[in-house]
Amino acid sequence: MAAYRFLLVSLSIETILGETTIHRRREKLKLISSGRDVGGVYNATLGRIKAQEKDRARLGMEAIMWIAYSERPLGPDELSQALGVEIGSRDLNSDNAPSLRTILNWTLGLLVADSSSSKVRLVHLTLQEHILANPTLFGAPHSIIAEVCLTYLNSKCIKDLSPALHPLPSITPFLEYASCYWGAHARRHASAGVISLALKLLDSFETHISCRLLVQAFEKEITLKVNYAVGFPGLHCAALLGISQILVPLLKIKKWDLNATDLFGNTVLVLAAGNGHDRIVKLLLEQEGINPDIADGWDNTPLSLAAAGGHEGVVKMLLERNDVNPEAVGHGCRTPLPRATERGCGRTVQMLLERNGVNPEAVAASSRPPLLRSSESWYEASVERLPELHVAHPYRRGRQEPGRYSRYSCPVVSCPRQPETMQKCRFE
Repeated sequence: MAAYRFLLVSLSIETILGETTIHRRREKLKLISSGRDVGGVYNATLGRIKAQEKDRARLGMEAIMWIAYSERPLGPDELSQALGVEIGSRDLNSDNAPSLRTILNWTLGLLVADSSSSKVRLVHLTLQEHILANPTLFGAPHSIIAEVCLTYLNSKCIKDLSPALHPLPSITPFLEYASCYWGAHARRHASAGVISLALKLLDSFETHISCRLLVQAFEKEITLKVNYAVGFPGLHCAALLGISQILVPLLKIKKWDLNATDLFGNTVLVLAAGNGHDRIVKLLLEQEGINPDIADGWDNTPLSLAAAGGHEGVVKMLLERNDVNPEAVGHGCRTPLPRATERGCGRTVQMLLERNGVNPEAVAASSRPPLLRSSESWYEASVERLPELHVAHPYRRGRQEPGRYSRYSCPVVSCPRQPETMQKCRFE
């Protein structure tokens, strides 16, 4: 905190001296002293960064963008290698990566190296708030970051790495981040360049080292052999990440078996439904020949997973199909209805109860009480419907297990952007 105050004083002095008259300097001093113009201090500093020589200005602003919008904190080597990637290049140039000292010098104090965590961070949380409140500062940051990640993954030296390589070579510090988080950025904004590079990666995804890294992040609690990359096609990756803009052209580039399972027994629809990707599910259900009732390796159907996750839109689409069995018994010998009640998903419960063929007495057989939910009227109404149907439901036992996640709640797909608040998924 003391270091931040010292730096803020330094930035404030620079801002005050940047005014053209004594009167304007006094007025700026009053504003800063009252704490009402921290944003003005940041704007003035960002302006000085942009006023540097051309390459210094570009690199300084790009470094701040990366730290402000990254999905998790970046280490110095990761940030350096990311900044050295030239979009459109076919291979990496190690001589193009700037040093940490250079990065910190050109960001004029807005980035600092945290010695306790060995990460690079913004000087203060107020700068993060200022940047997020001014989304036009960097144009399309998520699209730029996704394109850099995909350029990196499509480079010759990365494509030449064996999928079974373990541990990762020290000369590729950015590989783990690019592999696991390009999809999170692309999901927010997928430009034409991002889509083109993603298609190139996903066309032969099973033999790429990034496939193994993404699968390991997805199945964190399963011990994977280092050669387990084969068996997770690019179409499954697009479904898992939920990027509909990429799925549409991906379906056109070649003939895919939409009912094929990956090495864990998941179909593309299982992955999309389990993560609540409504648009992906809609696109897949429109494809000829898809079977929406194929279960995963744990006997969970897409409907069961969507009900367990509280994904109302997906549940609605699946229930509208005649070829979906609403009474399919999945993990723990439970049908979708008790899984929805355990989750406390009132609207999902209501939709299931209104579907022909659903047995409401299945709730009584469930050994798990529902999760804690707020007392919205639609939820309470669904709860009260169960006694009317002569079901000895478990709602009166109390509500527990808040925060339990489905096994499809992938950390690289559904966790909050700020890493400090990330909640790791765990299996049922």
